Formats: sequence, structure tokens, C-alpha cells
Amino acid sequence: MNLIIQAVDDITASQLQRIADLATATRVEQIATHAYRLREAKPHDAIATFCHDHQLDYGFVRPNQRLSDFGLVVMDMDSTLISIECIDEIADMCNLKPQIAAITEAAMRGELDFAESLRRRVALLEGLDEGALQRVYDERLRLNPGAEIMLAALKQHGIKTLLVSGGFLFFTERLKQRLGLDHAHSNTLEIINGKLTGNVLGDIIDAQRKAECLVRTRNKLGLKAEQVIAIGDGANDLKMMVQAGVSIAYHAKPVVRSQASYAFNFVGLDGLVNLFG
Repeated sequence: MNLIIQAVDDITASQLQRIADLATATRVEQIATHAYRLREAKPHDAIATFCHDHQLDYGFVRPNQRLSDFGLVVMDMDSTLISIECIDEIADMCNLKPQIAAITEAAMRGELDFAESLRRRVALLEGLDEGALQRVYDERLRLNPGAEIMLAALKQHGIKTLLVSGGFLFFTERLKQRLGLDHAHSNTLEIINGKLTGNVLGDIIDAQRKAECLVRTRNKLGLKAEQVIAIGDGANDLKMMVQAGVSIAYHAKPVVRSQASYAFNFVGLDGLVNLFG
């Protein structure tokens, strides 16, 4: 196996040497400014602790595995592709952020049923002017670091993209058009006379429906599970991630990190490019 080590900042020679010694790697190659490949590396229990202590992300990858082997990348939106939780920022427009953020966090940790938590949060937004949604998009929504680099690499290799979110269509459709994503699925807020009613229209995109969206898109493209990468950060992403050959926990909750193929705790989304370079 090859061991990929990457970080936000410089990785020192002594750090690389320590990991190489632990993994009994035969060669160290620099593959990006802050990323290295350790050839013929073997797992060692101390690698995870050392990397965490030094803010390094790591992953064991088959020597012949490349990004071009994949045909579909499925992404969560809030706190994965983008840096915010949209509903929390909408809530901030009407001074409800603490109450709604608390429900969001509990759902992300898997302590609340997602569909019920979403209904409870959206109900608190009743009467909010729909202009608040545009303000959140214009003033607060930002892509997470490395997103554009990752998406450019996916397009270069002809890999399709699916944005599937327990968030809202207002944001996913704008991101789909702006970033040239292939598919997007999310929830629809009911708006009447320019005001949010506090209701969500149709079936809620919860963990099960996220998984179904992945499987449906995968089958439509004629792909196998091992040709799919799923990226998420919360408990609502776990069923979706199970349906992919490779799952990546992006700055994720512990329950997600523990079940993912790889965890990016420090680097940006371009870590995917370094991982399978």
C-alpha cells in the first residue's frame, strides 16, 4: 500500500521520517506542496496518533488506484461543499440561530431523527421574508477550501458530480449552476406571498433518501459501488457513504470519522486529488 500524508502547512522532514519509520516505507515522494506519498507502507497503530497530534491527514491507498478509476463523486452540501449550515445562517436573520443551531448539532451527532429535526427547525422560520435566503447566499455562503481544485480535477477526468443535501433547493440549484455540477437533490421550502410558511414541501431528503439518490444516480450511470466516492460530515450522510466504494469524512463528527474509508480532519477538499492523484 501507499501511504498519503498531507497537511495545510509544511510537513517537516523529521515528521515524514518518523511516519516512514513506523510504516517501514521504502520511499518518500512529494506529490504536492503539502502532500507526500510513502511507497510500500504498512499500517502501524502509532500512525493515527502521530498524525493527529501533528495535524496531518493520512490514508492508505492501493498503488494502482487513481482518481480516473472513479465515475461519480457524491457530496453533502452544508459544512462539506460549503463552509456554513444554511439553515443556521437563515435563522440568524431572525435572531433564532442559537435555538436552531442546537437542533442542527443534535441531528448531526445522530441524537435526533433528521426529518423531525428539520421540520422543527423550519417551523421556527415561519414568517421570514424569502429575501433572507438570497442574503445568506450572497453574504455568507462560501465554498470550503480546495472545493474548486477538486471539482476541476473531477471534470478533467470526466467524473460526474452529485450534490445531495438535507438542506434547501434554493442553495443547491444555485451551486449546481455556478459550479457546473451534474446533479443536485435537496428539500424545498414552502414560500407564500414572499414569506416562509415554516413547512417543507414533499418528502424530506433524510439519510435514507440520500442513499437512494446515490444508488439511483450510480445505476443510471452504469457504475459499480467501487467507482463511487461519497463525502459527508454528519450522521445524516452515513447511509449514503455506505453505498460508495470510498467514503470520506470531511471535518466530520466522530461517528462519521469512525465509519469512513478516509478522514480529512485538517486539509481541504483538494485532499481528494492528493489522495488518488
